[in-house]
Amino acid sequence: MLDFINIHWIDIIDILLVGLLIYQIYKLIRGTAAMSIFIGIIILYFIWLVVKTIHMELLSAIMGQVLGVGVLALIIIFQQEIRRFLIHIGNNSFQRNSNFLTRTLFGSSNKTIPLKTLDELTQAVRKMAETKTGALIVMTHRSTLESVTETGDRIDAVVNRRLIENLFFKNSPLHDGALVMDTNRLIAARCTLPMSENQNIPPQYGMRHRAAVGITEQSDATAIVVSEETGGISFVKDGEIKTISSITELRLAIENSYSAS
Repeated sequence: MLDFINIHWIDIIDILLVGLLIYQIYKLIRGTAAMSIFIGIIILYFIWLVVKTIHMELLSAIMGQVLGVGVLALIIIFQQEIRRFLIHIGNNSFQRNSNFLTRTLFGSSNKTIPLKTLDELTQAVRKMAETKTGALIVMTHRSTLESVTETGDRIDAVVNRRLIENLFFKNSPLHDGALVMDTNRLIAARCTLPMSENQNIPPQYGMRHRAAVGITEQSDATAIVVSEETGGISFVKDGEIKTISSITELRLAIENSYSAS
């Protein structure tokens, strides 16, 4: 009775891959203004499929032309989302290949943060939180963030709590912007970060938090934010903001982020 339905295993794989692609796109644009546009496009596409199936030739031709020309418009509208999607794919691919190569040659691929660096960093954050000194610190993992560090001033110094505090002192010429560091050195200060377009970020968070979300959405970096208004500490990873209630909790968050990477 259902002989007219001819489904092969390749069709099932095709459907699963399309579903996975749509899900990944949804994860990238959820909470942004592009989400409504994306839903509208999906609805319009399914209407076109229905119209084409029931052989409404004129309407099908018109909608087909609109969708065809609309591809160029979509590239312009979704240029930021497409960029994030390609960066996401590239980072994941690079991480898998580098993990395999490192494990093959050296037996381990985990990047760890030295205890001295962790102590100096967390004590600096504790002091800035007590004095309500606004700060934004970005920690690199596998991505070196060269495009970000080039926007600031190179430091290339050992991680030191007093140096970090002085960099974010309100009268310091380098306090405005982000400090980028790796596991044992401060790389650059006064760096400019991409702003997140996520509309679900709570309104109590300011530009530092939005910038921290932006850089962690577009790379595997993590970020620490100290609020200038409240002195509150936040840890940002994969675009998600976590409120930190103690320095011990901050230490665990940092250590876990490196072990997970």
